[in-house]
Amino acid sequence: MTQRIINHPILDKIDDTNVISFTFNNKELKGLNNESLAAALLANGIRTLRVHEESGAPRGFYCNIGHCFECRVTIDGQQGVRACLTPLKEGMNVKSGETFLTSVRDWRPDNE
Repeated sequence: MTQRIINHPILDKIDDTNVISFTFNNKELKGLNNESLAAALLANGIRTLRVHEESGAPRGFYCNIGHCFECRVTIDGQQGVRACLTPLKEGMNVKSGETFLTSVRDWRPDNE
C-alpha cells in the first residue's frame, strides 16, 4: 500500500491500522476496512477495471463519486457494482474484465 496518502493536509491523518485482505482477479491485495473499493484498488496500483463494451478500450476510475458507471466490477459474483461506492470488506472477491450490458441499448423486447 505504498501509493496511499496517509497524512493529508486537509483531511488529516488516515487511520491505517485496520488492514484487511481482499482479492482482485485472483490476486490477494491489502486495503483499509470500509474504505471505498476504488481507493483500495488505486492504492494497490490498479487502474484498469474493465474494457469498453464496443471498442475494447480499457476503462477505469473516472468521476469516483458514483455518477459515471466506469468503475463497474463483479464483487462476490454480483456483476456491475460500482467500486467507488462500495466499502471494502475482509475477503471480498473482486473480478474485472467482464462485459456488462447497457440497460437501454442492450434491452430487447421478449418477442424479438
